[in-house]
Amino acid sequence: MNGIINVLKPPGMTSHDIIYFVRRQLKMKKVGHTGTLDPEAAGVLPVCVGKATKAVQYITDKKKKYRTTIKFGIITETYDKYGAVVESVDVDGIDINKLQEVLQEFRGVIKQIPPKYSAIKVAGKKLYQYALEGEEIEIQEREVEIYSIEMIDYNNKDEVILDIECSKGTYIRSICYDIGEKMGFGAAMWQLVRLESTPFVIENSYTLEEIEKAAAELTIDKILLPVDIIFKELSKIEIKTTARSAAANGNPIYGMGIIQEVELFEAETKTRIYCDNEFLGIGSIKYSREEGRKYIKIDRMFI
Repeated sequence: MNGIINVLKPPGMTSHDIIYFVRRQLKMKKVGHTGTLDPEAAGVLPVCVGKATKAVQYITDKKKKYRTTIKFGIITETYDKYGAVVESVDVDGIDINKLQEVLQEFRGVIKQIPPKYSAIKVAGKKLYQYALEGEEIEIQEREVEIYSIEMIDYNNKDEVILDIECSKGTYIRSICYDIGEKMGFGAAMWQLVRLESTPFVIENSYTLEEIEKAAAELTIDKILLPVDIIFKELSKIEIKTTARSAAANGNPIYGMGIIQEVELFEAETKTRIYCDNEFLGIGSIKYSREEGRKYIKIDRMFI
């Protein structure tokens, strides 16, 4: 059994809880998630099964989209509603024009300081472990990219809903905290839902109940997505059956083993590699100066 399940993670469970659940339902150990969600967050959590676990890093690297609720007038140790309150003030309305100006500062490549209550490792130890032990440690800024940040709704008092599309490694809690600082009265993340982990979207995700039902009815294949769905933006190349063994062993594939005319592809073109319509892996077109011809270099096989 190989493929990817677009899981709708409920609040109250860790990402590891989801992996344990899927392993138990499918009765297999080779299962991995593709980017941790905080326990109280909900939304898209792609889970790779079988040989698809080789694709975990590729999904993790892709852009994410979140919907978050910010509550102004409160600062907590964890930057969300579950941490101890550090400071609290009454907020009787938000200047939306000022907020829009502040949001503009968060578009594009920015630097942010992750929350001290996070799983980032420093000197082999997670930041939240330092925090729990009361040990102060300098947290380095990280560069992330915000592709879009848009206000969706607000309650005329102290809460705003934002949609944020961002690169991997972005801490939405830190964005909420930083926005609160710039607005002048602090803020914390009050709710978080991951809407998308490219190319997986929440509209096509499956609840734990649906996964359990499919496993019991032996119809799990109907919700397993093929690995190549995450590489659809790449060019496609079909190799001959006679070249399959060479590809499986990581050897370069030259023109005689390729169905398409490889010379038509530019050097360094990233490709999806198929044989008899079966997805084998990803690679790139290379040019050999010594031999004066192009070939496929296998980067990662999924068979």
